[in-house]
Amino acid sequence: MTKKYTLGEDELPREWYNVVPDLPEPLPPLLNPATGEPLPPEAFERLFPRELVRQEFSGERFIPIPEELLEVYRLWRPTPLIRAERLERALRTPARIYYKYEGVSPPGSHKPNTAVAQAYYNVREGVERLTTETGAGQWGSALAFATNLFGLKCTVYMVRASYEQKPYRRVLMHLWGAEVVPSPSPRTESGRKILEQDPNHPGSLGIAISEAIEDAVSHEGTKYGLGSVLNHVLLHQTIIGLEAVRQMEEAGDFPDYVVGCVGGGSNFAGLAYPFYYLKVSGKAPKDTRFIAVEPTACPSMTKGVYTYDFGDTARLTPLLKMYTLGHDYVPPPIHAGGLRYHGAAPTLSLLVKHGLFESVAYNQVEVFEAATLFARTEGFVPAPESAHAIKAVIDLALEAKRRSEEVVILFNLSGHGLLDLRAYQEFFEGVLPPYEYPREKVEESIAKLKALLAERGITV
Repeated sequence: MTKKYTLGEDELPREWYNVVPDLPEPLPPLLNPATGEPLPPEAFERLFPRELVRQEFSGERFIPIPEELLEVYRLWRPTPLIRAERLERALRTPARIYYKYEGVSPPGSHKPNTAVAQAYYNVREGVERLTTETGAGQWGSALAFATNLFGLKCTVYMVRASYEQKPYRRVLMHLWGAEVVPSPSPRTESGRKILEQDPNHPGSLGIAISEAIEDAVSHEGTKYGLGSVLNHVLLHQTIIGLEAVRQMEEAGDFPDYVVGCVGGGSNFAGLAYPFYYLKVSGKAPKDTRFIAVEPTACPSMTKGVYTYDFGDTARLTPLLKMYTLGHDYVPPPIHAGGLRYHGAAPTLSLLVKHGLFESVAYNQVEVFEAATLFARTEGFVPAPESAHAIKAVIDLALEAKRRSEEVVILFNLSGHGLLDLRAYQEFFEGVLPPYEYPREKVEESIAKLKALLAERGITV
């Protein structure tokens, strides 16, 4: 049995896939939060370089990848597709399980796929510094890696809970020359307001986004780098799925299920969207199901509301239509820091709304149980985020066993967990709580949102 399916460097995809033309309805526009009117593309050029803005609003199905970027991608791409046959044997399941392993990148996750693209387009337009936020540190370390490659300065606002939980991610960012600031911080007006109310605030991605955007717009030569949610970010990640389509062909298989964890949605979309394209274009040999997995501590798709909301806590961003828990959501300090965002990508949210993609949620205790089984069978230590996907995969494989059904399951092992060993230690010591976010808090937050927008004459 072949264990690993690899592609040559000359087989790297030459284009990214843009899902927008294949959505079941037009994507709701981004709105000006003051007027409720759709924002034109040029409104985003203070935050992003022109080429990324063009990609964000593009209706082209495929967008060429510049040769200079392909040269950088070759540092770690193509990434392997691996058959998890040792896990299959441990589960005694007839299911065939494959995983796309993104942990082979220098920062150890899928995040550099967009980080190097964003750094490239910024430096090409004369930008000198990028600001960003990070949860667990995968995105911050990826952007630090990318800006170091292209000679840009980088400032990372890291959610304080993760800043304290994951010191070695900080070291990694420092190693690549980035400045790392615990968020909320006294460096920005939005950070100072939070600290006045609670000097020990654990932070959230929403707050860190506010700080990074405020920093970017108040300094010349500075723009903002985004790790998930918006179209151009998910677009860059589709190199994962485009490679996986070819590798599944080599394996002579095709997935019945495509599974991935979701914070903002970029790693799951990166794997799933190219397979979704095959399905909606009538080229797929199976009626593939797409399973998005999130934590019960931050259940934006399973308990959230599909509505317009701000992308950040200080309400500096446009209004995005997405599944959301409300922009003032403060997450419990779970170890899957990359899954603590209050919303989900607008394109993914639209697919979930139409029932084309499904969502499930698990608590971190059952997630680490699944991660431990995976590490003891397959050897790789998964990041806490990826472990959510593994839990769903195990459940699907056991269901296939109960039905005596041969199904093919593909998932994205989007990062390694070698800098997350404290989380595993706490799991083994039995001190990880199984956080679950109550629905009534979501309803309370959404009611406040609707009242806020109504004051501005905006109905959502």
